[in-house]
Amino acid sequence: MAHNEAFDHDDDVELISKSQAKRDSTRLQELGEQLVALDIKVVSTLGLPERLVEAIRECKRLRSHGALSRQKQFIGKLMRQVDPEPIQALLDRMAGTSDEHNAWLHKLERTREQMLSDSKAIEAFVAEHPQADVQHLRQLIRNALKEREQQKPPKAYRELFQLLKDYIPEPALPRADGTGAVELDDDAHEE
Repeated sequence: MAHNEAFDHDDDVELISKSQAKRDSTRLQELGEQLVALDIKVVSTLGLPERLVEAIRECKRLRSHGALSRQKQFIGKLMRQVDPEPIQALLDRMAGTSDEHNAWLHKLERTREQMLSDSKAIEAFVAEHPQADVQHLRQLIRNALKEREQQKPPKAYRELFQLLKDYIPEPALPRADGTGAVELDDDAHEE
């Protein structure tokens, strides 16, 4: 009996049920639909294949329900060619549900609280960020403490948080093609 080399690679093939394949396909299509909701500038920074970016751009242009449905299915098909994990990480971060994003927000909150309770924390921050406007920073801290003491709305407290966001950058996400990182603007969602 002759040995057939075509069957030598059977051990490498992972069998997937039809149901699992359908779930995976639906998940990719839903992920593609979420990409359609993003600003095209953000989509183009993800390192997606040009054909997929063009399909997303075309989907944004369409208005007919049937045409939209077909285009979204096509996007789902094209999504099979990319790694969905960096895309999902980006969408999670934009939705505020990623662990990295939450850790960054917690770091900002801890830094703000340390600055409000310890003057040495301010000095450490300024040493780490020499470009920081020290006078403005100290003014915000004084105002935030005064607001807290007088039980007023936390305007300066919030401004301090926004200022910290300018100096402590959010960690970058990897691109879908594995090159570089995705930089997010505050206006990443399309209105």
